Amino acid sequence: MIEDFTITCPIPISQYPHVLLAHGGGGTLMRQLIERMFLPVFGTPDGVPHDSVALTLPGTRIAMTTDSYVIRPLFFPGGDIGSLAVHGTVNDLAMSGARPLYLTAGFILEEGLPMETLWRVVQSMQAAAQSAGVQIVTGDTKVVDRGKGDGIFINTAGVGMIEHNQAIAPQSVREGDVLLINGDLGRHGIAIMAVREGLEFETTIESDSAAIASLVLQLLDAGIEIHCLRDLTRGGLSSALNEIATSAGVGITIDERSIPVQEQVQGACEILGFDPLYVANEGRFVAFVPADYASRALEVMKSHPLGVDAVAIGTVTGTGQGFVTLRSQIGASRILDMLSGEQLPRIC
Repeated sequence: MIEDFTITCPIPISQYPHVLLAHGGGGTLMRQLIERMFLPVFGTPDGVPHDSVALTLPGTRIAMTTDSYVIRPLFFPGGDIGSLAVHGTVNDLAMSGARPLYLTAGFILEEGLPMETLWRVVQSMQAAAQSAGVQIVTGDTKVVDRGKGDGIFINTAGVGMIEHNQAIAPQSVREGDVLLINGDLGRHGIAIMAVREGLEFETTIESDSAAIASLVLQLLDAGIEIHCLRDLTRGGLSSALNEIATSAGVGITIDERSIPVQEQVQGACEILGFDPLYVANEGRFVAFVPADYASRALEVMKSHPLGVDAVAIGTVTGTGQGFVTLRSQIGASRILDMLSGEQLPRIC
C-alpha cells in the first residue's frame, strides 16, 4: 500500500550523495551499499551474502550466480575480458561447491568498437568455457553511443549442480578451522596496473586468472569436509576474510610469513603504495576446513595444477569475533581492516 512506501535513502546522503568507484571495490563502501541498499529490498534465501546462492529444486540442488565485467584494459597479460568473464562466473559457482554447467553472456558494446576486437573476445570466451567444461547457452547484445561504453562490458549468469550434502557458507565456519589458500596473491591486480601505468619489470607479471572449479571438486571428491570457500577477487584476501569473520561471528588470525607473494608483485606494491593482501586475484580462493582435514586437503590441493603452491595461512579463533588479526613478519600483531577506499578500480 502507498502508505508503506518510504523515500528515505538508506545510504546517508550527507556522506555519499553519489556513487563512487569505491562502491564497487569490494571493501567497506561496497559492503555498505549491499547491506543498506540491496539486501533490505531484495534479500537472500538464507540471509547471508555469498559468491553464489544455493537453491533447492524438486529432486536436486543448484547454485546460481551473476556478475558483470568492466575491466580496463580489455586485454592484459594472462587474459582478457572474455576469459575473465568465464573464469569469474565459474569460480563464483565453485564457492558453493557446485559443478558449473551453464553460462549466459550479455554484451554491451560501444559504437565504433573494432569487429576484430570483439571477435578476439568472443573466441577467448569460448575457449575459456570449453576448458572449464561449461556451455554458454544464451545471451543478449546491446549497443550504446560512442564514448558511452568503454568498448565492451560483459554481464554473465551461471548455473551449476550441487552434488554434495555439505553446507559450504560463512555460517558453517567454526573455531579451530584452518585457512588454506591455493597459491600466491596479488598478481591479477598488479598485472592490470602495470599495463595501465606502463610499468616494466624484468619479466612480465601475468594475471592468475583461471577457472578453479576443478580444484574445488577434487577436494570434495577426496572427501574433504569444507566449511566455507571464498574467491579472493575485489578487495583481496583481507576483504574476503573480514566479510567471513563478520558473517560467522568469529575471529580469524593469519600469519603474514605464510602468505606467498611473488617478489616482483611485492616490489610493485611497494612502488605503488599497495598492500598485496588487498589486491585482487582471479584464480585464488581461501578454504576453511576443520583442523583434522587440513593436512589431507593440502595434499589434494598440491596435486592439482592450480594448487601446487597451496599453503595454510591461519586459523579461526573463538576470540575477537568479527575481527581479522595479522601476525606480521616481525611477530607483531595488528587488526587487518577491510579496505575503505578503492585501490585498483576496473580490475574485473
